[in-house]
Amino acid sequence: MERILRLFPSLDDVQRRQLSMLQGLYEEWNAKINVVSRKDISNLYVHHVLHSLAIARAFRFVPGTTILDVGTGGGFPGIPLAIAFPDCLFTLIDSTGKKIRVVEEVVRATGLTNVSAVQRRCEEETGVYDFAVSRAVMPLADLYKLVKKNISAKNRNAHANGIITLKGGDITNEIKPFRHIAEVTEISSLFPAEEWFKEKYIIYLPC
Repeated sequence: MERILRLFPSLDDVQRRQLSMLQGLYEEWNAKINVVSRKDISNLYVHHVLHSLAIARAFRFVPGTTILDVGTGGGFPGIPLAIAFPDCLFTLIDSTGKKIRVVEEVVRATGLTNVSAVQRRCEEETGVYDFAVSRAVMPLADLYKLVKKNISAKNRNAHANGIITLKGGDITNEIKPFRHIAEVTEISSLFPAEEWFKEKYIIYLPC
């Protein structure tokens, strides 16, 4: 948690309180419903929260921006991003009802008012958003095919509307079909002191 506060010094008291609650909430809910690897729960703030906030380091969303989190699982990257951008609107979807229940409870407990959580498959999503975010839910080509229909043509941010996804490992083949439009950011360049982020990336595809 202290690492995040050092990296994001502009967070206000409400945001700091919300972030500080996440460890306890996820430990409690993870004991009932496994949404984070139980071996990894002690690394929640770096491996899950800070990983999600890499998007906030690379992108600045203006107030009113609408964001779809595809396959949110237990709420990543959507919940940390919703804390970072309280004036933006987040819709978190996942096909597993138990995971959405955890998201709903974390949202309720932290007092987030800019998040809605829905049990829904991506194929069934009909809403239109400025951006879609995800964290390694499916191959990039499949994600693009499924989500492109949900991206608005009207841009309001410095970056054109599109897809922002967190990926790790060798992404060469995944981005090959999009090599002329994809922007790849090494997360280790954003958080150089964090060894864990080596070979982890943000991929941005304008739509």
